[in-house]
Amino acid sequence: MRDVARRAGVSQKTVSRVVNDEPHVSPELRERVRQEIEQLGYRPNTFARALVTRRSRRIGLISTGSGYFGPASLLSGLQRAAHAEGYDVSVIHADEHDPEEAGRAVWQLVGQGIDAIALCGPIGSAEIARHIPHDIPVLRVDLPESPAGTGTDGHHVLFVGNDDISAATEATSHLLRLGHRTVHHLAGPPRWAVTGYRERGWRTALELAGAPCPDVRRGDWSPASGYHATRELLRDGTLTALFAANDQMAIGAVHAIERSGRRVPEDVSVIGFDDIPEAAYLSVPLTTVRQDFARIAAEGMHRLVAALGTTARPADPGPAGATIPAQLIHRASTAPPPAAGPA
Repeated sequence: MRDVARRAGVSQKTVSRVVNDEPHVSPELRERVRQEIEQLGYRPNTFARALVTRRSRRIGLISTGSGYFGPASLLSGLQRAAHAEGYDVSVIHADEHDPEEAGRAVWQLVGQGIDAIALCGPIGSAEIARHIPHDIPVLRVDLPESPAGTGTDGHHVLFVGNDDISAATEATSHLLRLGHRTVHHLAGPPRWAVTGYRERGWRTALELAGAPCPDVRRGDWSPASGYHATRELLRDGTLTALFAANDQMAIGAVHAIERSGRRVPEDVSVIGFDDIPEAAYLSVPLTTVRQDFARIAAEGMHRLVAALGTTARPADPGPAGATIPAQLIHRASTAPPPAAGPA
């Protein structure tokens, strides 16, 4: 740092401000220092800096279920958002079926001296938060079941999430407005928080419309589970509208409907959730709910960094949580029910 300061004709403090991307340095001076940093090959010692500042400028991300489109998209968004805020990340993938592994992941990150933790995954984030020391800010990328911002044992937790309940209500209501007598629901695994939110939105729409509420069928997010569950639904001949909790199960459902000799949407309408890249390019483009993963990640990371008080922006992150609206994308897989009634 002394070499850079001498070559650039500035103080070491100015070099430090440039390295840490702090304000109060003119653009011309910042560029001059960066040129000398590049020419000299200077790289800050992040471990030494952390010892002095007691901040590592590193955020830990614990991800469960990252093999699926939604969690993987959120994880990628959080990594980009952290880098945009000037933070590095440490990512640990925890087994969604092993709550103890999440606790071990927390202590592994704490041992690295991370400044904050983001829980990216719809399984058990409230349980994971219990393991995190109270002096480490926490971001849950889901909606809390407890009052806003309050975690287990009084741990203060920030949250940001997709408005799954309203989105599922709108998707179901769309099918009812088309004239379907009721809408069947293909839900995800029961341990996932989003499963409950999307099921709640579906039930709300049926209750508001005074429509019958069929039994829920469950899958495991895979196309195969959507296929087999829909084959069961088709046996009694009453299915005309189906809301699936993700696009992959909806794709399996469409395959089952077409294999049975029925057509989508002429005989059965189908709506998915997530708007995966393939949804618009299927043989019958899929009507689905689009989540704004980038906005969810950016909003959550901004609140987390602001809570650390190390950003040039106001340190107050505002309310503890934010709910990001989703959008129903209308495509070709929904239509009014058959004029003659169910097949």
